[in-house]
Amino acid sequence: MRSEELRADCSACFGLCCVALPFARSADFAEDKPAGRPCGHLRDDFGCGIHARLRDEGYQGCTVFDCFGAGQKVSQVTFGGADWRRDPGAAPAMFAVFPVMRQLHELLAYTAEALGLPAARPVHRELGRALARIEKLTRGTAESVLALDVNALRGEVNPLLLRASELTRARVPGRRKDHRGADLMGARLSGADLRGASLRGALLIGADLTGADLREADLIGADLRGADLSGADLTGALFLTRAQVSAARGDAATTLPPSLGRPAHWTREGSAGGVVDA
Repeated sequence: MRSEELRADCSACFGLCCVALPFARSADFAEDKPAGRPCGHLRDDFGCGIHARLRDEGYQGCTVFDCFGAGQKVSQVTFGGADWRRDPGAAPAMFAVFPVMRQLHELLAYTAEALGLPAARPVHRELGRALARIEKLTRGTAESVLALDVNALRGEVNPLLLRASELTRARVPGRRKDHRGADLMGARLSGADLRGASLRGALLIGADLTGADLREADLIGADLRGADLSGADLTGALFLTRAQVSAARGDAATTLPPSLGRPAHWTREGSAGGVVDA
């Protein structure tokens, strides 16, 4: 499938993340909103009325959210372009399908990335079959999507992703650290050699990773909220998402994989001062 299908296209979505999902008043959101109720800032054209100043208005959580293209899939494919305002009867199903579709698209993104890893060639055939299967599931009816056991599907695909990661990281010279699922919240890891490390599911909230070597590190599911990546090298980092990068802090010296743009807020916070990438 095309890479653009796994990137959010808000112009083709009916503002589903602004309606279907709940949020609670916190450091990430300025107010409470239950699932199924439109955010007060959602415009009639499904755009965000405060998009340019979300962080200033207290909606940091919105700036780090990524649907992996699930929004336009639900809007244009599952429901054939009929929005929830014109068809209020379909709204409950549409809002229920969206979070499930997001999980499927996230899994698609990881699987597609693994297929692009040359060292993972021994599992490319299985990954290709998994990708085709998941993509087909995303094109099912609302009822079929809601009936899926996404956790079971994830359990089937995850061993393939893990194997792809192991094959790729095996090419990194030297001993590779294993911090899978580790609690590294607030850890002082400035300048740490984490090249080829497994940081799958690691808790890295507020960690100091300034100048760290994270090349070819596996970061699938790692919590990078508030982590300082200033000057860190994430060249070839595996399964790193835009949401993870946006939740962290960085600067002009932070090296990111080419597929990930530099978050705009990095130019305004802390030591950040780089040029914003598209």
